[in-house]
Amino acid sequence: MGESDKSYWLLSETSDIRETRDPRLNRGLPLLEGLRWLSAGWRDLWTRPASSLAYGLGVFVLSWAFTWTLVAFGRDYILFPALAGFMIVAPFLAIGLYEKSKAIEEGRETDLADMLMVRPRSGPQVFFTGVLLCLLMLLWMRAAVLLYALFFGVTAFPGLDHIAGMLFGTLYGWTMLIVGTAVGGLFAAFAFAVSVFSVPMLLDRRVDAMTAMGTSMKLVWNNIWPMVAWGAMILVLFAVCVATGLVGMIVIFPLLGHATWHSYRAVARIAD
Repeated sequence: MGESDKSYWLLSETSDIRETRDPRLNRGLPLLEGLRWLSAGWRDLWTRPASSLAYGLGVFVLSWAFTWTLVAFGRDYILFPALAGFMIVAPFLAIGLYEKSKAIEEGRETDLADMLMVRPRSGPQVFFTGVLLCLLMLLWMRAAVLLYALFFGVTAFPGLDHIAGMLFGTLYGWTMLIVGTAVGGLFAAFAFAVSVFSVPMLLDRRVDAMTAMGTSMKLVWNNIWPMVAWGAMILVLFAVCVATGLVGMIVIFPLLGHATWHSYRAVARIAD
């Protein structure tokens, strides 16, 4: 073997090792790996459960207060976009649950106060990410209002009691549902990709917000089908929350928060 061939072989071997060890290039997750994350999240939820359930109760109360405010002040026309937008900011709201799962992993004791007064290793970068997610949610809500105006013009919102007939009983309603679902799906996919791993990463490591969000997108793309399945599981569980008048949020929100931490650990473990 010549020197040039030997050098090429060594370089190729080194490149292969780096690709194997780089978690951003991980493509070996089983399709339904999310079930294992949910199982791990369930264990964390029932490890000193009072703090997790109190956290979920707090999110439930805030959600109900927000919903009541929209209806009371005649802004019920943005209720459904707001519920969908909640999923955009939920990864940031769950940061206290990540802290508890991290503490369990490290063998530390933690309580509700620790979960509410989190000190991310990235410092204020995590709050910058939270602001970006809030802006994305507001953008989605504005887009939803514009879509309604595009299909129904200046027709007043008929109220929650009659919206089903307008949406499912007219051609314009069905068309708006199809277009709105497509547009909302794009917003949801982007928000999911940039936030699902970035917020836990910002809690766990000293990185800037843009690096964390870019890495999150890379992780999602390189594990696309397991992450699509994981997103579908989250969507189903959120639908259960809505179907129960958000009461299910008390248990399901902390469950998903803890499970998200384990999903981060599964695909983005980087040696300190």
